[in-house]
Amino acid sequence: MRKTLVAGITAALLAVLTACGGSDSGGEKTLRVGTLSDSKPNAYQENGNFTGLDNEVLRAIAAKQNLKLEFAATEFSALLGQVAGGTFDIGSAGISQTEPRKKTVDFSSPYNYQTLGIEAKDGAGITDEKSLAGKRVGVVQGTVSDTWLGENSPQAQVVRFPNDAAALAALKTSAVDAAVFDQATAEDYAAKNADAKLKVTKVITTTLPHGFAFKKGNTELINKVNEGLKAVIADGTLEKLIKQFEPSAPIPAEFKAK
Repeated sequence: MRKTLVAGITAALLAVLTACGGSDSGGEKTLRVGTLSDSKPNAYQENGNFTGLDNEVLRAIAAKQNLKLEFAATEFSALLGQVAGGTFDIGSAGISQTEPRKKTVDFSSPYNYQTLGIEAKDGAGITDEKSLAGKRVGVVQGTVSDTWLGENSPQAQVVRFPNDAAALAALKTSAVDAAVFDQATAEDYAAKNADAKLKVTKVITTTLPHGFAFKKGNTELINKVNEGLKAVIADGTLEKLIKQFEPSAPIPAEFKAK
């Protein structure tokens, strides 16, 4: 009985340690990556696999640096706190490097820039941020879309959701009048939901860079990822992946093959 109890406690402790920042297999640490399951084209799950621009860029970096990754889905609103607390070693989800976020986590070098899209049903009379005044507008809690809406359309009625899928469902059923997503995500929703007559009414370009998130002070891992990112840019892999997942997006010169 005592042996059984000790074995059970040992197994439980191992499970906790594994969940709190990767596991070791044959001396090689498996890095836990927190990502999203429904945010195309940056981070989503397809046929049981995590993919999207951010996750494929991270895989390419890992291949250059001999890093082993294990992806797990979470909500965006919880992701940075989970990275800061050590549940995940890396956050990968189109994360813009805002000043408030830099107080919580450290970031890799940039690999993309943030663009947003206002989305509404055709004929809803929503054309830009001014037309959102008095309207119910869906955003994913804690995202740049959330912050942007508060700063640029303070008279809008903000409706916050835990993930893109919930915001999209509300938009399709007219529970909200409009929503603000990442541009490429908004365009994908419009293309794949023709019956809902969704359209992107305005694109907003920002200068906020995307980066992978890390627990503060994890300099060794950040340096490895940055070195891998340099190689992925230099050999044209990043440029190829941006064209694959965001074919309509312009590619800044710093992300093109050297």
